Amino acid sequence: MESLRVALAEDIAALAKTMQDKIALFPELEFAFTARHGKDLLEKLEKDHDLDVILMDINMPVMDGIAATKEVRKRFPDIKIVMSTVFDEEDYIFQSILAGANGYLLKDERPQKILFSIQEAMEGGAPMSAGIAAKALGLIRKMADVEETTVDFNLTKRETEILEQLSKGQNYQQIADLMFISPGTVRKHIENIYQKLQVHSKLEAVQLALKHRLI
Repeated sequence: MESLRVALAEDIAALAKTMQDKIALFPELEFAFTARHGKDLLEKLEKDHDLDVILMDINMPVMDGIAATKEVRKRFPDIKIVMSTVFDEEDYIFQSILAGANGYLLKDERPQKILFSIQEAMEGGAPMSAGIAAKALGLIRKMADVEETTVDFNLTKRETEILEQLSKGQNYQQIADLMFISPGTVRKHIENIYQKLQVHSKLEAVQLALKHRLI
């Protein structure tokens, strides 16, 4: 049986070395390369995309893991992506799922868990650290608990368009570029959206919009 080729996207050298050492413990896995950020990852994939799985950090310079995941998903759809991060906040989980991640692991997982997760992703599963899975289920329950009725929040057409982009995981700069407006204008629109929906985060705004079929 051929080993699974694994690449890392990680900007902190010590963490990359730790993860590489974990991968090296298993003959079932073959380490391919480490990328320092999302742009570096995409450049390396253009030269070598014969990969099975990418372990993707979230908080990286130049291009973060969420944006990189969306790009890899578009350009190299056969490669599985498992987020590997210290962040367990709901917003990061939600954005990773929207971006197309196949799984979500915390960086302090034991080597055996990492091996099993890579294998599970290759088999079509969605591996997650235990705490992450519990939070993901909580997100689903929150969405199911709200009555599916249409409510008029008096959103403008532009505010609705921005909400749609938020639901796709776009950040302020990406929305600004797409709509040919400034990031400051995007921020002001989002402040108005929060006020009209009576929410305090992107995650809450997108959840409410989906529940009430605003987008």
